[in-house]
Amino acid sequence: MQTDFLIVGGGAVGLASAQILLKAGYSVTLVERGEVGREASWAGGGILSPLCPWDYREPVTRLALRGMEMFGEEAAALHAATGIDPEFQRSGMLVLPPFKSGLAGQWCAQHRFALQQVNLADYLPAMQGAGMLLPDVAQVRNPRLMQALRRHVEMLGGTILEHQEVHKFEIAGERVVALHTPQGRLSADAYIVAAGAWSRALLGEHALNINIRPIRGQILLLKFDAPPFRNILLRENLYLIPRRDGHVLVGSTLEDVGFDKSITAEARDDLLGRVRELFPDWRDCEPVQQWAGFRPGSPDNIPTIARHPVLANLYANSGHFRYGVTMSFASAELLLNEIEGKPQPYDVEAYRWR
Repeated sequence: MQTDFLIVGGGAVGLASAQILLKAGYSVTLVERGEVGREASWAGGGILSPLCPWDYREPVTRLALRGMEMFGEEAAALHAATGIDPEFQRSGMLVLPPFKSGLAGQWCAQHRFALQQVNLADYLPAMQGAGMLLPDVAQVRNPRLMQALRRHVEMLGGTILEHQEVHKFEIAGERVVALHTPQGRLSADAYIVAAGAWSRALLGEHALNINIRPIRGQILLLKFDAPPFRNILLRENLYLIPRRDGHVLVGSTLEDVGFDKSITAEARDDLLGRVRELFPDWRDCEPVQQWAGFRPGSPDNIPTIARHPVLANLYANSGHFRYGVTMSFASAELLLNEIEGKPQPYDVEAYRWR
């Protein structure tokens, strides 16, 4: 059966792309090498913000801010449509020292992003000194978001094919005419690569200058009877995310080790040691789970969201590095505008296919 769009990749970006295309009236088939929503989008912590937005280039923060702006409404719509609550909540992010207070203040003022200078003892009684609170930073529970997006795509009439790994692009002239999988040949009018860390390998010679590679991240899960604090905590590159049910996610590593999803004792000990520096009374607290995922690493964290410069019916929406969930709805918005030739809400030159 011919479809308007065939999307390769069933993470947050692929599912959000499918959703917006289906809403626009297109027919969509999504093909996933494993199970939908079980790779980076499942593994991540769900902080809906760059960890310290003032440390990133403008194309990253521009897209992230648009995604953050859209997320509350999108999450509520998904909950209403599917009955699955993605657990979106504006928990705020408390930044612990050391931090760049001058740069942070300047960036937040320029981008109209709320920032409060606070006393840490008012939020964490055992700590002293000054902190910075970003009250509008939200979080989402990634596995539930993936479940809601999948259900909504299916409700909108999208077709999802799992355990079908694309091995080859069939090209005729300057167009893709089919994708080849072990289960057979799949064809569509147009094709979208949203395969995350696998995108460059999938594209092969057609990747051109897209430089996407897997960056492993390991996360620990702790469990308490009740949330030990309300805000997301950030200290340099260590974050702790409290869930409503008393779980706390601790992350995360950045490891350039190829497609090796092993979890390591070294990462566990490092993360736990840094947590116990903050909370010495947690010395007997052990993780109930540890896992790893592959971020689609890209130069400067800038994704590619564009039509291929040679193959007229091929698009990419990939390379979001740490912020695929945060950017998912905003990236889908840019992709639809690109496909339909509509004006973009801001300069998108940085996301062009090189």
